[in-house]
Parts: sequence; structure tokens; C-alpha cells
Amino acid sequence: MKLYTLGLYEKSMPNELSFREKLTYAKEAGYDFLEMSIDETEEKLARLDWSVEKRASLVQDMYEAGLPIRTMCLSGHRKYPLGSSEESVRIRGMEIMEKAINLADDLGIRIIMLAGYDVYYEESSEFTKKMFEMNLRKTVDMAASRSILLGFETMETEFMNTVGKAMKYVQLMGSDYLGVYPDIGNITNAAKQYKTDVIEDLKSGSGRLLAMHLKETVPGKFREIPYGSGHVNFEEAIREAWRLGIRRYVTEFWYTGGVDWKEELRKANRMMTDILGRQAKEEEHAS
Repeated sequence: MKLYTLGLYEKSMPNELSFREKLTYAKEAGYDFLEMSIDETEEKLARLDWSVEKRASLVQDMYEAGLPIRTMCLSGHRKYPLGSSEESVRIRGMEIMEKAINLADDLGIRIIMLAGYDVYYEESSEFTKKMFEMNLRKTVDMAASRSILLGFETMETEFMNTVGKAMKYVQLMGSDYLGVYPDIGNITNAAKQYKTDVIEDLKSGSGRLLAMHLKETVPGKFREIPYGSGHVNFEEAIREAWRLGIRRYVTEFWYTGGVDWKEELRKANRMMTDILGRQAKEEEHAS
């Protein structure tokens, strides 16, 4: 058995592809699993209301394609945040959360990545933070009832752009079902902003790191930066993440309309597999 798994972010491929096609292309590019996106668009949120037949059909697609969906990037809370100052929005956010946990349970998804903010389109306040904490506690209890792990994504906003900030809420909840799912690109940007150290920030989550997003960034920009053109030190970050026990990784990048997108999948896979493979070999030699 391989000592790690490397997944592919769903949005790295054209949106019009079926899940069966996405699974097939991810498999052909060398990935071990696919990360599903549930973002704030009505199209993606509608997945939460799939019928039993639709869910069973997707599980069948996974088996036939030979590739599972094992993580979910739940960014729908950007529009419906758990800490919103509007009660109706908070209620919708909790409905999304409950449905996402149920969908993960049905599909065999192990980890749901939670967006690390109390609110997004409004100003954070003591009230929004209080509501976020209250609803987070309910969320953790729901996830625990299904044995689904929740991992905070380190975001691009001040509220939770470092592992250290995420750990504040992890420790506050005190649950084995809530950890951190760091985005190495985002915490690299935060380190540049605060003049701190990426590795030390990763260490602050020791024992509570569930997986890692491998994303390229440049200072002040957080999306659609091609691998190798940014400032993320993937070699160093993966080496420390491995030392800290992370064995599940996801290449996070976006399809931007290029005709060579299939080759981009393969290139990203080769780049990260080379680094992860070296870590695995070092561990084998050490033992």
C-alpha cells in the first residue's frame, strides 16, 4: 500500500464534464481520489438534494472508474455563513451543513473542508463570531454522529488565514472530529504578510492536521496561479507536513479554459508525486 494519497480538486477540469468523466480523467492523470466542490452557486448547492438514486449512481461511477471521491470542499458557506448577522442566512448555512454531512456519509467522503471564516460578505463582529462558535459546536456534533471529519481551510481573510488561528477554534471545540485542513498557498501568503514562518505555523497544528491543499500563490493573489510561477515552497512544506503526519494531499488549481488542461492535470500530479515519493522513500529507508 502506498504511504500517501494524492487527490485532485474537481474545479481543475471543465465544469460541463460529468462526474464519471472527471473521475476517469483524474484516474488517467495518476490521482488517487477526487475532491468534490460544494460552492455557493445554486448548481453546486443542488447536489446536496440529490436523490438516493443519484447518490447510488455516483458511487457506482466511482467503482467503475476505479477512483473514489474522498474529500469535499464546502465553500457554500461563503454565501450562507454560520456566523451571519441575519438569522435566515444562519439557518440556511446550517441546513447546508447538515445536508453536506449526509451527502458525505452516503458517498464515502472522509473529510469535509470547512471555510475558515465567520462571515464573508459582511464585516466580522463580536456577534458574528459568537454565532459562528455556537453553530460550529452544533456542526461538530452532527459530524461526530456520522464519523465525518471536519477540517478548517486556512483562508485568505484575516479571520482564519493561519493554522494558529484555526487551532483556536479546534481547541475551543475539543472534538476529535474537528481539525485543520491547511491550504499551503494561503498560509504562505499570510506568512509574507505577517513576516512569520510557514513551517512554524504548520507546527502549531501538530496532531490536528487532517490533509493539505497544495496550491500555488503569489503575495496578495490566491487563485489561478500556475505551479512554479508563485512563491510556495512545496518541497519544504510537504516535508514538514509529512513529519507532522499528513498523508492525504490535494492539488488545488483551476481550469481556466486552456485546451491543454489534461496535460496540466498530469504535470501537477508528476510534480507533487515526485516530492511525496521522496518523502515516502526516506521513511522506508529510516525504518
